[in-house]
Amino acid sequence: MRNWLEAICASMLLLLGLASCGKAPPAPENRTAEWPVVGGDNGGQRYAALGEIDKTNVHGLQVAWTYRTGDYFRGGKGESTTAFEASPIVVDGTMYICTPNDRVIALDPETGKEKWRFVPDVDQRGVYEAVCRGVSHWRDAAAAPAEPCRDRIYVATIDARLIALDARSGKPCAGFGKAGTVDLKAGLGRVDFGEYYVTAPPLVVRDLVLTNAFVKDVQRLDAPSGAIRAFDARTGELKWVWDPVPPDKVPVTAEAVKAGAVLTPGTPNAWGLMSADPEQNLVFIGTGNPSPDHYGGPERGDMDYYGSSIIALDAATGKLRWHFQTVHHDLWDYDVGAQPVFYQHRDAGRARPAVVGATKLGFLFLLDARTGKPLFPVEERPVPKSTVPDIPAAPTQPFPTLPAPILPPKLTRDSVWGVTPIDRKACRDAFDALDYQGPFTPPSLRGILEYPGLGGGINWGSVSIDPVRRRMLVNVQMAPFTIRLVPRAKAGTAAGSDLVGFGPQTGTPYGVARGPFLSPWGTPCVPPPWGRLVAIDLDSGRTLWSRTLGTLANNPKAPLIGGLFEWGTPNIGGSLQTRSGLVFIGATMDQNIRAIDTDTGKELWKHELPFAANSTPISYKLSRTGRQYVVIAAGGHGALGEKTGDALVAFALPR
Repeated sequence: MRNWLEAICASMLLLLGLASCGKAPPAPENRTAEWPVVGGDNGGQRYAALGEIDKTNVHGLQVAWTYRTGDYFRGGKGESTTAFEASPIVVDGTMYICTPNDRVIALDPETGKEKWRFVPDVDQRGVYEAVCRGVSHWRDAAAAPAEPCRDRIYVATIDARLIALDARSGKPCAGFGKAGTVDLKAGLGRVDFGEYYVTAPPLVVRDLVLTNAFVKDVQRLDAPSGAIRAFDARTGELKWVWDPVPPDKVPVTAEAVKAGAVLTPGTPNAWGLMSADPEQNLVFIGTGNPSPDHYGGPERGDMDYYGSSIIALDAATGKLRWHFQTVHHDLWDYDVGAQPVFYQHRDAGRARPAVVGATKLGFLFLLDARTGKPLFPVEERPVPKSTVPDIPAAPTQPFPTLPAPILPPKLTRDSVWGVTPIDRKACRDAFDALDYQGPFTPPSLRGILEYPGLGGGINWGSVSIDPVRRRMLVNVQMAPFTIRLVPRAKAGTAAGSDLVGFGPQTGTPYGVARGPFLSPWGTPCVPPPWGRLVAIDLDSGRTLWSRTLGTLANNPKAPLIGGLFEWGTPNIGGSLQTRSGLVFIGATMDQNIRAIDTDTGKELWKHELPFAANSTPISYKLSRTGRQYVVIAAGGHGALGEKTGDALVAFALPR
C-alpha cells in the first residue's frame, strides 16, 4: 500500500510541480530584509516585515547554525562575570556582533562562518558585569566604494572607549580619533576603575556617533557625568555635549571640554539604548537618577531635574527639545533603562509621531514625539512621605491612565508567598521587618520593600511594536528588592550585613544596603507570576491579553518542581515581532526561546537553548530564494546566578 501511495505522489509531483504530496512547504516570500540597527531601525520597534515563518509552520523551526564566541566567564581571579546580551546587526550580507568583553565579530548570516574578529583587550577592573548589547554601522557617503573604512562598525567598550572598525576587514580606522579610538574618559575628571562604562551600542544619526554610559550605582555623590556626547563619524572630533544640569546652572559645552573643562559630576546618566526620528532629526533618551541613587538630601540639590525622564534632543546640536519626567525626585533607582521607542500614533484617523517611554515600575507613557506631551491622561497621585527628615520625598508621582500600569497588586502579609509553609514563614518574617506602603515607599533606616524592584518592571529590553497590527508587546518582571539606609557612622560594618550589595554613597550621610527579597528556596517572596508578556493596542491603550512568561525549570534550588508550574520568571531581554503575527522572545531563566501568537497570546513553539537568552532576537532574509532566519544570543546573565556561556543560535525552516 505504501509503495502504491508513493507512486501516486510521485506522479502528482511531476504533473503539478508540487513540493510534496502532503502539506506543501511555504512558497518563497517575495521580499528581503536585513537588520541594519540594533532594534531593527533607529526608532527601536523590533519589527521584521517578514512572513515566511508564520503561525502554520513555526512549529517546524530548526537550528540552522550555532556559533560560539569563546568569550564568557563566571567570575573570579579579578574578572567580572559576563552577560551575552547583544543583538546582532546584518548589513550588506554580513552579520556583526559584540561579545561581553567587546570583541567584535563578523559572520556569514546564512552559515555562521566567521569572517573576521577584532579583540580590543579591555580593562574590566571594577566592572560590575561585562556586557555589550550591540554595535552600530555607518557608511561614508563621500568615500569611494573601495576606500578603506567607507563602511564602519562602531563599538563602545566597558573601559570607556569608542572604536571605529573597517566593516570589511575589522581593522581600526586610522583617521578616527587616535588610531581608530576615542577616549570617552576625556572630560570626566576622576573616574575610578569600572565606574563609567558603555553597555549600549552607539547611536548613529547622519554623520554623528552618539554615546551614553552606565555610571556605577550607589558609589559617590560626585560620580562621573552622565552627559550625552556626539562625535564626528569620520574623525572622532567631539561635536556637541548635552550636560544634564538643571536650567538654573550653566552646562559645560563641547568647546569647553576640548579646552580642558570637566563635565558636571553627579548628573543623571543614560545607560540604555537611545533611539531617533531621523526625519525630525530628534534623538530620544531614557535617563537614570543622579548619583548616588538612594539619597535625595540637600547635597544632591536639584540635580534630578532631568532624572528618570524621557529626553528629546536636536540630533545636530544636542539642544534640548523637551523632557518628560517619569519619576519625581527618584529615590528608588526607578530609572528609564528601556529604549524609548518611536512610532506613528493614530487618533481619529490622524497619524502623529509618538514615543513609548517604558519604566521599571511597569508604567508605559505614550508621548507626542514633537512636544513630549502625553497622548493619554497622566495623573499626579499622592504618595507616602519620607520617614528620614533630611531626605524629602516628592509629594506626588505621575501615574499613566492608559495603557494601565502593569503593576502587581499591593502586597499584604497574607499575600506574602512561599513554595512551602517553611519558606513562606521566612518571607513573612522578613516582610514584618520592613517598611512597605506600595511602590513609592521612601527608603528608610529600618529598610523597605521595593516592589517591583530596581530591576523592573520593564528593563533595557524595552517593548516591540507591530506598526501594521498597531500592537505593542511588553515583557515585565516582578523581582522585589529590599533597600536599607545605613548611617555614615555605621557604614563601615554594613558590607557584611543581612542585606547584600552595600553601596557607600560617599559624600552623603548614608550608605545603602540592598538585595533581592527571596525565600530560602531562591524564589521571590511575592505571588507569581514573576514574569509576564502583555499585548497592548497602540491606538486605544487597552490591554489585549496577558500571559505568564517562563518557568523555573533551571532553578538549581527547585530542580524537582521548577518546570511543573507556570510561575513565570524574572526576565531580561526584549521581544521581536514579525509581519506574520508572531512574537519571538527569550529573556527567561528557563533557557527557552518562544514563538507566541500576537493575536491570542498562545505559545506556538519553543526551543531550549544551551544557556538563557537574556537578549533580543532578530530576523532577516538576504535573498528572495533564501530563508528567513531568527537569531538570538544565549549566554546567560552571571549576576543573576545563571550559567554563563557564548552561543549565538540561528533558526530557520527546513529547506
